[in-house]
Amino acid sequence: MKKLSMLFILLAVFMVRCQKSNEFTDENNYSYKAETVVDNLEIAWGMVFLPDGSMLLSEQEGILIHFKDGQKSEIKNVPEVVYKNQGGLLDIELHPNYSTNGWIYFSYSGNIEKDDKGANTTIMRAKLDQGQLVEQEIIYKATPNTKKTQHFGSRLEFDKNGFLFFSIGDRGNRDENPQDITRDGGKIYRLNDDGSVPQDNPFVQSDGAKTAIYSYGHRNPQGMALHPQSGKIWVHEHGPQGGDEINIIVPGKNYGWPKITYGINYNGTSITDDTSLPGMEQPIHYWVPSIAPSGMAFITSDNYPGWKNKLLVGSLKFQYLNLVTIENGKVIKEEKLLEGMGRVRTVKIGPDGFIYASIEQLGIVKLVPDQS
Repeated sequence: MKKLSMLFILLAVFMVRCQKSNEFTDENNYSYKAETVVDNLEIAWGMVFLPDGSMLLSEQEGILIHFKDGQKSEIKNVPEVVYKNQGGLLDIELHPNYSTNGWIYFSYSGNIEKDDKGANTTIMRAKLDQGQLVEQEIIYKATPNTKKTQHFGSRLEFDKNGFLFFSIGDRGNRDENPQDITRDGGKIYRLNDDGSVPQDNPFVQSDGAKTAIYSYGHRNPQGMALHPQSGKIWVHEHGPQGGDEINIIVPGKNYGWPKITYGINYNGTSITDDTSLPGMEQPIHYWVPSIAPSGMAFITSDNYPGWKNKLLVGSLKFQYLNLVTIENGKVIKEEKLLEGMGRVRTVKIGPDGFIYASIEQLGIVKLVPDQS
C-alpha cells in the first residue's frame, strides 16, 4: 500500500511538472502560458494569417491547411513537392496588398523539369479560390536540380517597398555555390512581386550573374524578418557544428560561407582557420554550440510588457523559443520560452499582437498572459 501511495505521489508530481512545461515567468515576474490553437500537426513549416483571422499552414509533406473557426480543411491543387529529408512544402507569405490582389507566395523543393535529377528551391505565387490554389505562377526556380536533400532555405519576406526577399541554402555544395554569383544556392534573393528582377539589384550588370541575387556567402538561412524600425531584412542561418549566425542583409555583400565561419565540421575537423577576412561581413551574433535556428520575428505589439522590439528565434536542436534582446545592433541577452515543448519550426506575431509558434509533432501554440 505504501508503495502504491508513493507511486501516486510521484505520478502527481510528474503531472504537475508536465502542466508547468508550457508556462513561463519572465524577469519582470509576468507569467505566460502556451495555449494550443491548432493541434495534430506534424511539421507546420510556414504560417500566415488571412485578413479574416484564419490561418494558412504549410505541412512539410506537401499539405496546405486552412484553419478557420476551429476547423482544419485541406487546400486542393497544391504544387507537387519533393518531400525528402529537409525538402517539402516550406514557407508561405502574403503579398502586402493581399486584400486587394489575393497573391500568396510559397517556397518548396520542386522538380518542375520532371527529370530524374532531384529538386531545388522553387518560389511560386498563387491565389486561393473556393478551397483550391488557382493562377499558379513559378516566379523563381533555382538550378540545377540535385539529389542532395539538404539546405533548401527557404524563408520569404516582403520589405516596406514591396520587394520579395527569399533565401536558398547552399544545397549541400558549399565549395561551389555560396561564393559564386553565377550559381544558385547560398544566397539571399530579391524580386519584384511579379517575379521580375529589380533593375537596382546589385549584380544586374555583372556578367553571367544570377541577377536576382541580393547577397551571397550564406549557408542555410531558415529565418527572415523585416526590422520594424530600420526596414532592413534580417536573417539567421544554420552553421555547421557551431556558428549559427544572425545577419543584417546589405545589397551585394559577401557573408563569408565557407571562407569564414565560427563552426567546424560535424566530425570535429576544421573547415577553415578564418573567422574573418577582408571584404566579408561579420554576423551581429553567432551561437556556439549551434541552436539550429528556424523561424524569426520581431515583437511589434505591447502585449508583453518589456518585450516590444525584441527578436524571437526558434531552436530546433534545443527545443525552445529564444527571446533575444538587442541594443545598438548587438545581442545583449537571451531568454528561453516554451522550453521542452518540442522543436520550434516557425514563429509569427498574429494580428492580435500575440506570439504564435509552430512546434513539430504538436501544432500551433499561442503565448498568452497566465491569469490563473
